[in-house]
Amino acid sequence: MTTVDPARVLAASTEITSAALAGDDPDAVLPLVVRSAVDLAGADLGLAMVTADDGTLTVEASSGDDDPVGVVLSSRSSAARAARTGVPVVAADFTTDPRTAPFVPKALRGYGPFAVAPFGTKERRIGALAVYRRKGGRPFSPDTVEVLAAFAAQAGLAVVLAEGSTARQRIAVYQERERIARDLHDVIIQRLYATGVQLDLLDRRLKLEGREARRLADCVDQLDQTMAEVRATVRALRSADPGKPADVDLKGSVLAEARTAGELLGFEPEVRIEGEVADVPADLADHARAALREALSNVVRHSGARQVGITLRRTPDRLDLEVADDGCGIPRGVAKRGLRHLEERALAAGGGCELTSSPRTGTTITWHVPLTG
Repeated sequence: MTTVDPARVLAASTEITSAALAGDDPDAVLPLVVRSAVDLAGADLGLAMVTADDGTLTVEASSGDDDPVGVVLSSRSSAARAARTGVPVVAADFTTDPRTAPFVPKALRGYGPFAVAPFGTKERRIGALAVYRRKGGRPFSPDTVEVLAAFAAQAGLAVVLAEGSTARQRIAVYQERERIARDLHDVIIQRLYATGVQLDLLDRRLKLEGREARRLADCVDQLDQTMAEVRATVRALRSADPGKPADVDLKGSVLAEARTAGELLGFEPEVRIEGEVADVPADLADHARAALREALSNVVRHSGARQVGITLRRTPDRLDLEVADDGCGIPRGVAKRGLRHLEERALAAGGGCELTSSPRTGTTITWHVPLTG
């Protein structure tokens, strides 16, 4: 029995994520997903299937000698069940296994060993990713099925990102500007942020070096750039008159950032808002949102904290943001790129950023900007 090198899985996931963040159409990303799945599983055929409203699955991409694109699978098939329940299915010969045999399409009767995993995310279940070997081939091992399931989850997230990127390019044709802006801010940005944190954690766990480390770092940089582009789009959508500043909901943004960080930390940070922040100028509110995201990202990635406090304080002439945690402090050797971004944002707005950190007391970041007329 052979095992799949984790570095190969990471390299495949990184390549697909990079393609998605580069703005590739989801239809162009799917074939890459299927080719990678076939390679990782040592399969003869791979299929990406998308769930329809009635529960059936349609083959949207394939990799192998046969090309069953367009074939529709029953809503009672194993692939549909895997997509629906989130549980992989494996069979030594899916043409004779009683769970799968009744639903084998004619185009796939030359195959035997079969494995299928759910494709997508918890929030966006796309369908299923399946691999096959020719009749008489060795069955897929439990380790291979586990790799397929993990890869399908990562690749599904990349396709969701590609869908979001494509949606940004079509924004101009939509009339429901506020609804679209809210969806972009509350869904796409939060998902990109969570993905960046997960990639960073994966990098630290695998301790990559050389080319693979650089590729992963480039991927995180592209995530940061994509989030900046989406935020700019949100500002444009929410401003009906380009000469007027867009409405802002700084309090809502702070609470949303805290919820997102809470999902990754396992507990929700405590939030305190002092003073009226509804009339904070749009540009300063954007700086504050981004600063909070950078600060929380560092907490999630490095701190190991059990408690995190966020304080947003507005006085007549100043806006203060404080993020404090009881973690391990900022370790030596950790890249401080995000912290430099915090300071640069504050300086650009005429403010400042102070940092205190130690293994005993944790880390406190204080970010502040002046409120001028």
